[in-house]
Amino acid sequence: MSGPSATALIADDEPLLRERLAAQLARLWPGLDIVAEARNGREAVDLAEQQTPQVVFLDVQMPGLDGVEAARAIVGAAPRTIVVFVTAYEQYALQAFEQGALDYLVKPIDDERLATTVSRLQDRLAGAGPHDPPGVAGAADVAMMLDRLAAQLGSAVQAPRAGGHLQWIRASVGQAVRLIAVDEVIYLRSDEKYTLVAWAGGEALIRKTIRELADELDPQRFVQVHRSVIVALAHVSQVVRGPNETAEVHLKARPERLPVSRSWLHLFKQM
Repeated sequence: MSGPSATALIADDEPLLRERLAAQLARLWPGLDIVAEARNGREAVDLAEQQTPQVVFLDVQMPGLDGVEAARAIVGAAPRTIVVFVTAYEQYALQAFEQGALDYLVKPIDDERLATTVSRLQDRLAGAGPHDPPGVAGAADVAMMLDRLAAQLGSAVQAPRAGGHLQWIRASVGQAVRLIAVDEVIYLRSDEKYTLVAWAGGEALIRKTIRELADELDPQRFVQVHRSVIVALAHVSQVVRGPNETAEVHLKARPERLPVSRSWLHLFKQM
């Protein structure tokens, strides 16, 4: 789809996500000119003021000024700006977008969903005139929706940031870089140089160490069972005791047997 020409700003604190979204938009909307990319909410507001983009893609969860607050400032200064939020929390976002004044994309963004958003944006821009464009709420309505979105996303978005738990893992898969949602990870196992990430869709290697990952993952969902292994508790089917105070973790949907060393056996004393 070529569509009308337009300008846009992308704001996300993850460089890889900014690059990926820009590449997807280049394929799906060649007429869209990405005039600026921002690393945080404050920078997004400043760049929006300088570049006056017609569309702003805002990550909801950014350090400092979050996406919702950045949207307030951007729309307050330029009411015709169309905001598209990018979020990892679809279940909390749906109600905030029921009226269609704002749109949203869920990470990782797939082309089909993005194409739908592009089509909506093109329709709105095509209807723009001397008054508020059809299908786009006025500034007061957008402000009200931002209040609602802030209330709905507040606890869901801020808690992971405050706790510092890892949400995404970047991994090399062939010549590509894959974004793996931590929710999909089954286990992680290291060797001398790399850590293997096993998830529902396959396997990949990363350079982070098990020690680094253990500090970043949610301890309520992931446990280290060996100096080289971290496992997602939701994917454990059973733990079988072995000789010399050791054990093996059996997984629900994979044949691997993961070692549990003596130092971590206390985690499964109740089995």
